Amino acid sequence: MNLVDHVLPDVPIRQWVLTLPYQLRYRCAYDARLTSAVLRAFIRALFAELRRRARRRWDLRAEQCGAVTFIQRFGSALNLNLHFHTLVLDGVYTYTAGHGQAPRFLLLPPPNADEVARVLAGTARRIQRLLEARAEDDSDALARDEPLLALLAAASLRNRIATGPHRGEPWRRIGDRVEPREVEQADEDPDASARVPQHGGMSLHAEVAVPARDRRRLERLCRYVARPALAHERLEERSDGRLALRLKTRWRDGTTHILMERSELIERLVPLIPPPRAHQVRYHGILAPSASQRDWIVPDTWSEEPADDSTRLGRDFIVCIARESGEAVGVAGQPHIPSGAEVRREKPSTSTEREVSLSSEKPTCDAKSRDRSHRMRWASLLQRVFEIEALRCPRCGSTLRLIAAIEDPTVARKILACLKLPARAPPLEPAEAATATLGQAEGGWLFDQSLIHDEP
Repeated sequence: MNLVDHVLPDVPIRQWVLTLPYQLRYRCAYDARLTSAVLRAFIRALFAELRRRARRRWDLRAEQCGAVTFIQRFGSALNLNLHFHTLVLDGVYTYTAGHGQAPRFLLLPPPNADEVARVLAGTARRIQRLLEARAEDDSDALARDEPLLALLAAASLRNRIATGPHRGEPWRRIGDRVEPREVEQADEDPDASARVPQHGGMSLHAEVAVPARDRRRLERLCRYVARPALAHERLEERSDGRLALRLKTRWRDGTTHILMERSELIERLVPLIPPPRAHQVRYHGILAPSASQRDWIVPDTWSEEPADDSTRLGRDFIVCIARESGEAVGVAGQPHIPSGAEVRREKPSTSTEREVSLSSEKPTCDAKSRDRSHRMRWASLLQRVFEIEALRCPRCGSTLRLIAAIEDPTVARKILACLKLPARAPPLEPAEAATATLGQAEGGWLFDQSLIHDEP
């Protein structure tokens, strides 16, 4: 939601998905520096291709690209599958340096198969040079320092059971086996497609795009790439006590579910936890935090979108200047115009004037002087995140609105008495004393305080 509102501009966005080979997935799983270097190689190859296409089309020499990458560590079967989901601006920004002009976005046509393959080949060359430079430091530090974690990660990559009596066996699958031979994911990726370019165990997909100003669809895409590893509705308990995980899409061998014990679910979730202090969302190019032109293209973060027509103030800067006080005071999101005040429409000029902006155009004021205390109403957050209409009346279906805030205790007691509600808060009960045993009671588990003591 923050990406849609405050980061990604109203331009076409394309998703590029880079899948790594199995050996590199294992090394990048717990090596944050190697992951950053591999991602940097991919972004440089991708941006180089975008600039090449822009220069061939418009003969440009000053262009900027932008992207946001989500590092996903999981596959649809809860297997360790580190790959990159990159949301790239489907074009380039061009600007005249030193003139203070806003960058101009130039839309590029969708990439064809040859251009996607060129990006993948350039990424493979850069990664190969990177691995050759790190050839001396090729020891398995994870197996040396964390042998159990290395065992779980290797088993997850190979779709094998890591612990228990069935250790080393393949994952138990459920589905319609339509092919005569089973497709082992360690040798062939069930999610791979013939339409996706392949190179040295890597694949690159770039067929998903969102048109400009389609913010609802863009938000769905952002939710998809930022989703957690496990969806509760995909996990079900069978009659024998085992768990069945439904795959997002059926594999080519007909597998639709993965069957596992409860302990096996834990061992599959452990490798999906990222290493500490490793960012899983990265910003590149003109969308990077330190980019000089970033404030020109990101959406306004200093004006809250009105909730309804009653709080809509227009699309211009409204500056209310009182002749006596010299400043207008806004109440409940609306500008208060005192008597004798002069109202004019203009862009803000001084810091002593209070401005309310709902304009989609960039102001000429300095970006540092913006009021970045952007807040969304709690009802809007509930509706947007959980799709809960908190202000919808359960009787008539209309939208509830705030009438007044009762602060006088006497008035509050009269209203509660009229509604036949208790006029006082419930009394505070002391906490129950801890028992000397550890057992199960009606309220849950009782805890023995004698188990807690200070160690010498």
